[in-house]
Amino acid sequence: MSTKPKLPIPYPVVVEGKYDKIRLSNLIDAQIIVTDGFGVFRKEEKRLLLRRLAAASPLIVLTDSDGGGKIIRSHLSGMLPKDKIIPLYIPQIKGKERRKDAPGAQGLLGVEGMERELLLRLFAPYADAEAVSRRAAENPLSKTDLYVDGLTGQENSAARRDALAEKLGLPAGMTPNALLAALRLLCTYREYCLLVGREEIPD
Repeated sequence: MSTKPKLPIPYPVVVEGKYDKIRLSNLIDAQIIVTDGFGVFRKEEKRLLLRRLAAASPLIVLTDSDGGGKIIRSHLSGMLPKDKIIPLYIPQIKGKERRKDAPGAQGLLGVEGMERELLLRLFAPYADAEAVSRRAAENPLSKTDLYVDGLTGQENSAARRDALAEKLGLPAGMTPNALLAALRLLCTYREYCLLVGREEIPD
């Protein structure tokens, strides 16, 4: 029986639990670390491991799109250097994992419940470490752009961020900083301008 080759990912990948790790282990060839859910809050050895890894390499952080996933992601963002975090996001999809008797509190699928093709699309841009570094370094997108385009600092900015996030398959409720970090990795500056409907698009 032949098996499909795994996508090589040169960065450590951080997920919430063992079932997320099992799911990704069938798709990507990477070092995968679990936070043990909220366990990372109280396990000093886990925090030390993540800090040591971040000192040597950027870390891909992929948590569930529910409230718990946001809390864990926020904790990691406060614990690790921001320039060493590559944020990946799964879309908010209603459903229940096969192994569970009932859906989670918010009724959303977690990382383990995502389709193979969707996960591979998420990770594909990060298979080439040099390209990732070059893309982030060359992208001039800043918080000023988000303000100019109404994505922060206005009454309807949260709704505008949610609409843009939906176009990119990102979860709703992202903060301006989280959205900016994701956009800098997912889009070129020109692609961003097209997404927000800028009248003057750079070449």
